[in-house]
Amino acid sequence: MRYLSTILFLIIIILWSSCRKDFDSSPSTGNLQFSTDTLFLDTVFTNIGSSTYSFKVYNRSDDDLTIPNISLERGENSNYRLNVDGIPGKSFENIQVLAKDSIFVFVETTTDIVQQTGDVEFLYTDRVLFDPNGSEQDIDLVTLVRDAVFLFPDRNDMTGEVETLLIGEDDDMQEIRIEGFFLEDDELTFTNEKPYVIYGFAAIPPDKTLTIEAGARIHFHEGSGIIASNNATLLVNGELSTDPEKMENEVIFEGDRLEPGFSDIAGQWGFIWLTAGSTGHVFNHATIKNGTVGILMDSNDGGTDPTLTITNTQLYNNVAYGILARTANIAGENVVINNSGIASLLCSFGGTYNFNHCTFANFWNSSFRDTPSVIINNFFVVPDDNGGIDQVLVTDLVAANFTNCIIDGNEGLELGIEQVERDGIVFNYNFKNSLIRFNDFNDQFIDDPLYDFDNTSLYENSIISTNNTINEDANFKDPSENMLNIGEESVANGKASTPTSGVDIIGTMRNAMMPDIGAYESITFEMEEN
Repeated sequence: MRYLSTILFLIIIILWSSCRKDFDSSPSTGNLQFSTDTLFLDTVFTNIGSSTYSFKVYNRSDDDLTIPNISLERGENSNYRLNVDGIPGKSFENIQVLAKDSIFVFVETTTDIVQQTGDVEFLYTDRVLFDPNGSEQDIDLVTLVRDAVFLFPDRNDMTGEVETLLIGEDDDMQEIRIEGFFLEDDELTFTNEKPYVIYGFAAIPPDKTLTIEAGARIHFHEGSGIIASNNATLLVNGELSTDPEKMENEVIFEGDRLEPGFSDIAGQWGFIWLTAGSTGHVFNHATIKNGTVGILMDSNDGGTDPTLTITNTQLYNNVAYGILARTANIAGENVVINNSGIASLLCSFGGTYNFNHCTFANFWNSSFRDTPSVIINNFFVVPDDNGGIDQVLVTDLVAANFTNCIIDGNEGLELGIEQVERDGIVFNYNFKNSLIRFNDFNDQFIDDPLYDFDNTSLYENSIISTNNTINEDANFKDPSENMLNIGEESVANGKASTPTSGVDIIGTMRNAMMPDIGAYESITFEMEEN
């Protein structure tokens, strides 16, 4: 009983202590310390909320302290929002900080640049004041706010319904719609004067052309993208940048989160959708990154010219595919694709594809991947209601020509060729002067004629990399960071077809008699300092 009484007594003391709210403490007298003196919130677009940032307030003394007041200098009119030790607001009274302890202050902002200055960008500042009527201390808050052209679907004021686009019908003949809108005639030229922020899918109307000028920046909100409708055209007229690191003249497509932590996060937006019947698309000097699919292309326009001509363009960090094309007609040169969750390039359901001096790599490491970097096939599987196969549609692979291309990645087999044979169906493909990673260590494909690398009608002067030794290595600078430049020790050096002319993706003149395979001419990698 004695032990039981002691335990009960201790429990009572603990419960009583935990319920006390009147700890003896002294007012702070300018003796607080902070984890920073200035909190920089990364760049945000006007009217788009920032991420949450924080700093710590320390009481280094041996006594409990009470901060009489914590508030924003701009008061209730401030565009910053605080959360002090778990309590949201803009002004706080009698905040306790125990001896040798600390509290967190969290900060967010949403700012309307037009109300502030009307400029394209400006610094929005405020201060968090500690005991402003006594021994004042402060933390500066700084945010760079950028103006933008915002494009979004209309909302019905009466019903609250958001404008949608009809994209098809399901098996029960029910309409399939997505949030989106058609661009107006005065919205069909994107300039570099301000960034563009798109909510939902911005559709190019039938028989219209969306022209995107050099240096334009297009940002997509979650689940957003661009759609080219029937007989519509998308022209992306980027130019070679004088500074490749700044990419000032390239056209960049990415998400609308500007914080550095989002710069390489896949899946922030949807895709650029070139629908069946759209025509004459051109992409030059563009970067498309951090989406679900970079370019989704359905079919071709039926003409002999390519439906999509893509040059000097990079596609990175897409959850599924860099380019997903079905029965398409694509001509590409100096194209670089890397870090795709499924495949960097899928040429599906036949079509016509001609790629020269391209680098198709896949060093995706955000999830498990067991699919090749490049996949080519001539069929489409129609599922049944039970998730099985209803039928397999087959069409001509008119051509899939890869000349002077690198196909590489962090898996053993980075090329996948799948053929369904049918009478009268052609299946034409050729790899010329290309470097292909294909490490068939289980001899799974040793007797497969699709991978007969000794057949010069299919694989002409091509190098098949079967391991990671230096004499078969592409020798990329840093593929995990999407740096697909090749070094002097690359097996691709001097192995492209000759004679040649023109420049690589960054404007370096190709060696006319000994050009390099891939989108980049080789360089000497600088040694990093320890």
